Amino acid sequence: MIGEAELRDRMAGIRWFHSIELAPGVVTPGLHDTRRRVDVLALPDLAGRSVLDVGAWDGFFSFEAERRGAARVVAADSFSWHGSNWGSKAGFELAREALDSRVEDVDVDVLDLDPARLGTFDVVLCLGVLYHMKHPLLALEKVASVTGELLVLETAVDLTWTRRPAAAFYPGHGLGWDPTNWWGPNPEAVRAMLAVAGFARVEMVTPDHWPYRIARSARRVPGYVAELLRHRRRPPLHPAQGRAVFHARR
Repeated sequence: MIGEAELRDRMAGIRWFHSIELAPGVVTPGLHDTRRRVDVLALPDLAGRSVLDVGAWDGFFSFEAERRGAARVVAADSFSWHGSNWGSKAGFELAREALDSRVEDVDVDVLDLDPARLGTFDVVLCLGVLYHMKHPLLALEKVASVTGELLVLETAVDLTWTRRPAAAFYPGHGLGWDPTNWWGPNPEAVRAMLAVAGFARVEMVTPDHWPYRIARSARRVPGYVAELLRHRRRPPLHPAQGRAVFHARR
């Protein structure tokens, strides 16, 4: 067991993306408070089920699945763990040690997911990954290949003003000024790609009715215009962009 002083000292030497409570009152200083995102995912009962967390990074959702009673949890990543951006595997490894967790890990790229190597899982989590993929449909086909029952997909969406399946392409810094972001599909495109990837039923569990889309965009327009005028450059987020969660079943 790691003492609190040692835990805080080791935690301070890591750059965190996820906010994880490693001990009572000891929370990693993640860029995002991932604890607040759990309810949005509408996770099913995970008790006794096998779970694969694709793009696990620091492992918050892997450990959350374990906490919810999953019989087996595998955290999968490669890009974030090897410092291709600014992440590393150090956060995951410290969190697993501090939580005395049995979560397994596998070093694998999304496009290398293979049931012959990994098997299939009752539930697959693919959260905040799709828009980082240069080839999003291929990525979904790979994710589908290891999904036994349910895929929980969370992603950035764009072009929400049209009901026609479409996707925005970010060849530079078009989403959040992050060069690792490539595509912003709208919800219709996500549903269509999931169907093509082999899922029989797809449900968007976040709000999606047309008045909601209009209201969300309208709320963002004043801030977008103000930032555009202030900095004389396109702001990092467009009013037509957002986030969405999908449940796709085999």
